[in-house]
Amino acid sequence: MSGREGYRRGRADPDRGGSLREQVYRSLRADLMSGRLSPSERLGEERLAELYGVSRTPVREALARLQSDGLVERDEHGLFPYRPRLDELGGLYELRILLELGGIRRILDGGAGRHDADVLGPELDAWYALRTTAPEPDAGFVVLDERFHTTVLASSGNPALADALATVNAKVRPVRMFDYLTADRMSATIDEHISVAELILDGHLQRAHDALLGHIDESRVVVLDRAQQALSMARMANAVRN
Repeated sequence: MSGREGYRRGRADPDRGGSLREQVYRSLRADLMSGRLSPSERLGEERLAELYGVSRTPVREALARLQSDGLVERDEHGLFPYRPRLDELGGLYELRILLELGGIRRILDGGAGRHDADVLGPELDAWYALRTTAPEPDAGFVVLDERFHTTVLASSGNPALADALATVNAKVRPVRMFDYLTADRMSATIDEHISVAELILDGHLQRAHDALLGHIDESRVVVLDRAQQALSMARMANAVRN
């Protein structure tokens, strides 16, 4: 049951307020991540409360948390989904590379034992399944992509690195959604994820390091190119602010 369907049940029970706040936060975050809420759409409390079938209080609290997460920003007209500036994207990708490769380097350099197969193994199985039954091109695929990268980093044994990566991902997500609108990009991502995870689990960490760097750098090139195109393409103009 989706958040929008599940909340159309009248006013919330005050005794379940904490749980309801979390549900609204997660549903609103999912809608932002998947692109169901347009980057140009003002996030008004009254309209969102009606949309999710709740009072304005849990919506207000969810928006405050999302603003802290970096998924929502305020301007003179109100709250809007975060829209990265072109001059920010290069720096954000540089930080992403440092974080993700840092997870492998800390093991390569002897700072930790091995990647946790119990964490990374199930994620690899999920990508095997995606290769067997490839999904249709869709912007929401970015959620699965981010899950892979944060899982790889978390499996290196430093949760703080994975948390930092999640923050970076949130900032570039509105533009990265446009990376998964073609079948070739979807297929390439699936194959590259599988290759990186297999190399890590087999202990070929230098090869995994190089493969991951190439994978992220290719994504960086695609995203920066699409961000530039957004200046002249109406369908992307609302996702990027110059």
